[in-house]
Amino acid sequence: MDRGSSLNPTILLAILSLSACSDAPKTTPVAEKPAQTKSEPEKPAEPVTAKAAFFEMYTLARSWAPDLLPLSLVSNDVPGFKIEEGKAAMWTAIFVSPGRHEARTFSYAVVTKGAVHKGVTVGDAQPWSGATPKSKPFQITEFVVDSDKAYSAAYPKAASWAKKHPDKGVAFFLGNASRFPGPVWYLLWGNNKSGYAAYVNATTGLVGIR
Repeated sequence: MDRGSSLNPTILLAILSLSACSDAPKTTPVAEKPAQTKSEPEKPAEPVTAKAAFFEMYTLARSWAPDLLPLSLVSNDVPGFKIEEGKAAMWTAIFVSPGRHEARTFSYAVVTKGAVHKGVTVGDAQPWSGATPKSKPFQITEFVVDSDKAYSAAYPKAASWAKKHPDKGVAFFLGNASRFPGPVWYLLWGNNKSGYAAYVNATTGLVGIR
């Protein structure tokens, strides 16, 4: 796989393994906002940036654990929508509570389609043993660079590969590990076997570890 640097994607593996805990617990869709009046035609659902979805989830997560910290944030595919220029129709976050020693998965979607529910969906709390070298929570104040800005920073390096593979989309992973100075955006065009990867410092917006 081509890469923007010599990144060893342990952060990707850590995020994916942690995200797997969202498969087992039951999830509870949160009530959607009241529908618009008949005089106001409903606007078509549009993908949103990571931060827009993150703070929808964070607002509810705070009522679960005041000491919560984000552990990961990933984009999700939704039928009928493309992940483009840093915007997705669904995002999933894992928050952890050091005091409770628990982790909880939250998802936010802009549309109801199949198993996907519009608004915020909350998973059951799961045991969390604490930070590891490959997966560390981070402060919300460190999450400065939104997904669209990360895309703008990384795309020039991925442009050549992306133009040769226009049918391959891009996925976004935000997480932290000991080898990084703080949370990092990991962007993957294609897949691990055949694709292009780049990473962006989520605090400074610089491409690569700085």
